[in-house]
Amino acid sequence: MPKPPSEFHVCALKGDDSNAGTSEKPFLTIMAAARVAQPGDTITVHAGVYRERVNPPCGGESDARRIVYQAAPGERVEIKGSEIVTGWTKAGRDVWSASVPDAFFHGFNPFADPLCGDWFFAKGGVHHSGAVYINGVELPQSTSWAAAMVYHPCSQNLWHAEVQDGVTTIWVRCPGVNPNEALVEVNARRTVFYPDKPGIDFLTVRGFVMSQAATPWAPPTAEQIGLIGTNWSKGWIIENNEVSHSRCTGIALGKYGDEFDNKAADTAEGYIETIQRAWAADWKKENVGHHIVRKNHIHHCEQAGIVGSLGAIFSEVTDNLIHDIHQQKNFDGAEQGGIKFHGAVDVLIARNQIFRAHTGIWLDWMTQGTRVTCNLLHENREDLSLEVNHGPFVVDHNIFLSKLNLIDRSQGGAYVHNLFAGRIWAFHSPKEGRLTPWLRPHSTELGGMNGLPFGDDRFINNILFDLEDLESYREAPLPVLLEGNVSLKGTPGLSDGKEGRHLHFHYDAGASGSLDLITTERLGRAAIPGLPFESADGQPVRFDTDYFGRPRGSSRVAPGPFAEQTTLGEISLRIWPLPA
Repeated sequence: MPKPPSEFHVCALKGDDSNAGTSEKPFLTIMAAARVAQPGDTITVHAGVYRERVNPPCGGESDARRIVYQAAPGERVEIKGSEIVTGWTKAGRDVWSASVPDAFFHGFNPFADPLCGDWFFAKGGVHHSGAVYINGVELPQSTSWAAAMVYHPCSQNLWHAEVQDGVTTIWVRCPGVNPNEALVEVNARRTVFYPDKPGIDFLTVRGFVMSQAATPWAPPTAEQIGLIGTNWSKGWIIENNEVSHSRCTGIALGKYGDEFDNKAADTAEGYIETIQRAWAADWKKENVGHHIVRKNHIHHCEQAGIVGSLGAIFSEVTDNLIHDIHQQKNFDGAEQGGIKFHGAVDVLIARNQIFRAHTGIWLDWMTQGTRVTCNLLHENREDLSLEVNHGPFVVDHNIFLSKLNLIDRSQGGAYVHNLFAGRIWAFHSPKEGRLTPWLRPHSTELGGMNGLPFGDDRFINNILFDLEDLESYREAPLPVLLEGNVSLKGTPGLSDGKEGRHLHFHYDAGASGSLDLITTERLGRAAIPGLPFESADGQPVRFDTDYFGRPRGSSRVAPGPFAEQTTLGEISLRIWPLPA
């Protein structure tokens, strides 16, 4: 008989780690509760700021017997990877300095930890996983002491740090601010909530404000460490949290680590070797993935909001607000996005709003069985990028409002009932030599390997504001289905009001739908894997509800994301937040 579930309490105001963890005698730290929690138990954390790294040593046994970490209802619980620095001395005009010993960093000094790895581009400087925050705002790093010290009437805030003889000296340039009268925090921990070892399954992390971590660069060929991350585990629920100010990645659902980490960018096969090693390490549906990431607010991360290489399979990423990703741009690379997944197998990405990101959603290698639906994307460099995938995958009922909506370097996609306000770039290079695996249905088992022919896409019943972008598909060597798409004039606009975010556009008299309800049968099969466009559970897809969840009729369905879009003239719709 399993033991009855217990609830442990943690309180920053009156706790003590020698206590029993009851509501009357709570623990002081979350880790004290983590060390005693067993499957079925709940850890309730009360209001306060917890400067610690939670390294859960034990996971749950099943979805019914998970370990729950939760903020006490109605209480603000902050977990920070930073420490406070005081004792600042004036070092120049608008420049201050402070020194701290190595012991300040608890064995890991992020100001001596350079960012590096596969597909990381330093842009001529040396960047560290350390960061400095004044009153909660992250300062950009200066890569030289001289640049930090130079006065200019329009000088921006900057920080610079040097480590010598066991002492870290930090300079900040902060015009108009005395750091001795402000809250100055610096990264002191690599992560905030992350298990050291893989296989810590069935955890729920709910309701926390988590910030300020010295996360490393997280390419798909290395262990992907986020401010919060699953480390090659199964069945996590990450919900209703605020995740911000990660040096690189906010939430990581990605790859385990091994001796080959960050050694693939310069090899002939690169990522393929990583996939092959994952198969040898038992990369299977039964072992990893199946995560739920929902209703989180993710912002101000310099690589990705959510990242996942191979470990995000069979997961759901829904109802998240993701913004201000890779906005400082002090360094660059090939992994930046609001959501960046490699090997997205049977993943649902739905009802997220993503803006001011390098790439809104970037699905790279082996996207198969995945559905991207009812998302709102705007103010991104590009909204959606599909790279070296054979499908089948479905992109439906999304609102794409950036200047560049889609980069298509894949086959086997179905684009249905979307609104494309910007460009579609169908990228095809005859010299592209990468071989990409395709998988057996609803599994990670290898079906075959193929190159990247152009075509085998379906664009059906979309609204576009530049219909000419679809013309390049008519030259594709693989057939492309173009039906029911309509072109509107002008440019859609967004406005914010008390009730939420509104979309405005003009619906022209020449635009009308003429198609019956779109289904799995109508979409056919992706050419290379020979598989139908169906749900993750193997059931047929019917596009019978719209962006708002309203039902569609079975015939003469309206083009675009909105079922009731039949009125000509000016249209104004509240598109965020979506109905519960």
